[in-house]
Amino acid sequence: MIAFNKYYNSFNILSITLVFISLSLLIFKGLNFGIDFKGGTLIELRTTDSKINVSSLRDNLSQMNLGDVSVKNFGKESDFLIKFENNNKKNTIEEIKLNLDKSFGNNFNFRRVENVGPKVSAELLRSGVIAISVALFLMLIYIWIRFEWQFSLGAILALFHDVIVTLGLFSLLNLEINLSIIAAVLTIVGYSMNDTVVIFDRVRENLKKYSDIKIYELTNISINETLSRTLITSITTLLALLSIFFFGGEVLKGFSLAMIFGVIFGTYSSIYIANTVLVRLRVSQKTILKEDN
Repeated sequence: MIAFNKYYNSFNILSITLVFISLSLLIFKGLNFGIDFKGGTLIELRTTDSKINVSSLRDNLSQMNLGDVSVKNFGKESDFLIKFENNNKKNTIEEIKLNLDKSFGNNFNFRRVENVGPKVSAELLRSGVIAISVALFLMLIYIWIRFEWQFSLGAILALFHDVIVTLGLFSLLNLEINLSIIAAVLTIVGYSMNDTVVIFDRVRENLKKYSDIKIYELTNISINETLSRTLITSITTLLALLSIFFFGGEVLKGFSLAMIFGVIFGTYSSIYIANTVLVRLRVSQKTILKEDN
């Protein structure tokens, strides 16, 4: 049996530190919001000239007064993704086409052009925040009804930990936040909750079964009894996500990376956040019997 309970204090300190660092990053550095939330224009283009690279494209477009311009490879070396902020100029796309043809020749194929206005982007950001908040609230209510309030508190703290630390990593690495990342965060919430509920269910069963074992040892027994299920679920999920990350293309990299972070943190928090709350609150068989009555 693995003695997970021996490391409760150490990992609690680590988690508090990670949450503090993540909150500091979110407050002072912020998130790198994509066009979905900032508004702007996205162009995906392909070139037939192997001499054209990211640097030459960036230098050329920066002379057009487009504002903040981002240029990066998109999958193949011949594919580029260009993003720039909204501006008041008309026919901007036509001007970019003429400028590129003049500078590099007629070697570009504009495969996709997307525009998002500031009003739409603000609504999308607000909807994303509301979606995450509602998901967390409903999870809290579910656990409160399914178990006792101590379990509910442990589960919601674990969820907050997973979401905040994942967003903190995105802030630290300056990764783009778009609608797919919001979908990933919502998926993380569901995955983390599922893992926590499995362990909590076993804890509750063992509380009724072993009246002479204290919660400190009982949580450790429950974690070990559900460990094979936790590892199988986490590892198979990670294998699928790693395949998407490496072979799914540039579009899915942000989503898969957020999910990879979320699965790792979700598994960790189910053991070292949710269960330690039960230990700190000294949940016992009396607690369960009192709530059942």
